[in-house]
Amino acid sequence: MTAQALDAPAGRRARRRRPIRFSTKKLVCAVLAYIVALIFLVPYAEMVVAAARPKDQLTDPTILPSHFDWSNFKTLWSTGLGRNLQVSLEVAGGATLLVLLVALPAAYYTARQQFRGRTAFLLLVLVTQMFQPTAMLVGIYKEFSSFGLTDSVFGLILVNAGFNMAFATWILNAYFSSIPVELEEAAMVDGTGRLGALLRITLPLAWPGVVTALIFTFISAWNELVIALILTTTPSKQPLTVALDSYIGGYQIDWGHLFAASAIATIPVIVLFAAIERKVVGGLTAGSIK
Repeated sequence: MTAQALDAPAGRRARRRRPIRFSTKKLVCAVLAYIVALIFLVPYAEMVVAAARPKDQLTDPTILPSHFDWSNFKTLWSTGLGRNLQVSLEVAGGATLLVLLVALPAAYYTARQQFRGRTAFLLLVLVTQMFQPTAMLVGIYKEFSSFGLTDSVFGLILVNAGFNMAFATWILNAYFSSIPVELEEAAMVDGTGRLGALLRITLPLAWPGVVTALIFTFISAWNELVIALILTTTPSKQPLTVALDSYIGGYQIDWGHLFAASAIATIPVIVLFAAIERKVVGGLTAGSIK
């Protein structure tokens, strides 16, 4: 009995250490996934390589230059790009925060309350998404000029938040509607109020929708060019997209600084995805556990 008792844990460990079997289907899927990832990464790698090319080798038909010159990344900040990067972060971050502050209660109320005109309100929100900023440039400039909001970061925040509010409201409304209201009712029976049920139960379950709205709004505001080009004139108050456009002149293009600035412009978005990606999966079950 003693020998069998001692051999039992060893037998369990042996059963746990089963060899990992790779099927042909999984191998093919993994190879295809790496190929697709490589296809998407090649343009970014080429952008960094082009930024590090010496000026006399910009037009050479070679994959890599004879040597790398990182001076474009060093002299880039003397052109005022640091301030433009700060403006872009302020505009994208401010627009995202404003959209979430307005879209979250609006989407939650329309998902939980049946009121007269609810369908018309949602359709009106959807219709506003069909308008493009370029189609209303004259009206936007005249309105913001009359309020003294031209050439200001706050004006850019309002514009970007306004044009992303409809999508955020719709996507959040869909997520809130898919969450059973019984979960909130059970939480309120246990003594939690309506706000507590929203924060502790519904919001964690709707976290993938919140992340989707956050990422969409941030990227849209980060990449916006036309409105910023019209509303801003002072170089120190222009976002990064307008600063990138300034490297393209009428007779020549500063390829080195253009590629270097473009490579730097991708860093905040990559950091945002890396910070939020794990929370998407975690939000699927966090609310039900609480």
